Amino acid sequence: MLTARRARDEDAESHLVAAWGSRLTALLRDDPALVDELRRLIDEEIAPLLRREDGTRTGSHEFRAEASGHGRVYQAGRDQNIYGP
Repeated sequence: MLTARRARDEDAESHLVAAWGSRLTALLRDDPALVDELRRLIDEEIAPLLRREDGTRTGSHEFRAEASGHGRVYQAGRDQNIYGP
């Protein structure tokens, strides 16, 4: 994944993230006792390697928003382009 990121190959990076996510999900389903060790491994070993140069960290995000009246909400976990009047 680091090679894909350095090459700025977002498709390859996304594919690898999805593939490893599926593998880890299956592993944890088969052996739930591994959750704590996997969390430690990710936090201490893997996450520091995946920090982006701008200081942001990759990972999951949870967004919550509420609009009322004529309000609009725009949320993005990455780049966002809004076109229109």
